[in-house]
Amino acid sequence: MPLELSHNFRVDPADLPNESVIFGSTAAMLEVRSKIDHLCSNDLTVLIQGESGTGKEVVARFLHSRSDRCDAPFVKLNCAAIPANLLECELFGCENGARGSVAEHLPGLVEIAGNGTLFLDEIGEMDWNLQGKLLRLLRDGSLPQAGICEETVEPVRVICATKVDLQRAVQFGAFREDLFYRIDVVRLNLPSLRDRKNDIPQLCEYFLQKLARQFNRTAPKLNPATLNLLKQWKWPGNLRELENWIARAIVFGDDAALGAELRRQMAATNMFDGRQRRVRPLKEVTRRTTSAATTAIILKALRENRWNRRKASEDLNMSYRSLLYRLRQSGLRQRPSSHRRLPPAS
Repeated sequence: MPLELSHNFRVDPADLPNESVIFGSTAAMLEVRSKIDHLCSNDLTVLIQGESGTGKEVVARFLHSRSDRCDAPFVKLNCAAIPANLLECELFGCENGARGSVAEHLPGLVEIAGNGTLFLDEIGEMDWNLQGKLLRLLRDGSLPQAGICEETVEPVRVICATKVDLQRAVQFGAFREDLFYRIDVVRLNLPSLRDRKNDIPQLCEYFLQKLARQFNRTAPKLNPATLNLLKQWKWPGNLRELENWIARAIVFGDDAALGAELRRQMAATNMFDGRQRRVRPLKEVTRRTTSAATTAIILKALRENRWNRRKASEDLNMSYRSLLYRLRQSGLRQRPSSHRRLPPAS
């Protein structure tokens, strides 16, 4: 691998937030920091789980920068951002060449990472068939390539991240169970920002200084009243949303305007929440619960019969037409080839 390629994927610790900013003082984040201490001197596969915007990539980069692989590349791939037919080539490489000419091998990110770190973001969105090829890489160190025999590659360290509960994805048949246990060697659970509100003042100060340099502006001072409002907000977008708020404060340069916008947003949300807090009718709750349980049983029978619907209907002692009707109702007409949308990780 060319040196310049490796250099382009280097993680400069100076580009990362200060350690105290990343982990703060919340017990859950301090537990993550403690686990990282044990992970730096080995190559265990790591699964980082948390809501969108909780800083999963920053934690992965921090772990890489403190590991024995810190001088090797850190390569990121967002499994949700690339279509399944292109993701395999991006990950494992492919052959490229006009007819009649010598094919040129285009290296994938596994090869580019070399003996460094491969960070697979949104691993839960990976295509089912590609999950099997990733499993072989983790199990045997073999690199599947179209048209040629598999070859062994350098032992890359794999760090995965997801915002969904992969154990539930396995139960729903949307994620391979064998792959889950390969990547879930050590799990780092990142809390949401609403669960680390005591860290908000320090995070605000970090974003203020960072974005003020970026926009060539003077960082405004947030008064205690505004900080108190920031602590009251639920932050569904987590750190990413907080950074956007601070960016607006810097661009408009008005702490009072930021506070006023926060109050308007909180008032609108409280009004919406009030409408949503109606008690659901018992019949509706029962129907939803029964439907979910039935779907889970059908999925289990389908997996056990390798998605042979006729055999599954026999095991379930229901007619084939009834099974097809149930599948249409739940939107499961065929075996999932990629991850279905699931509720966020709890």
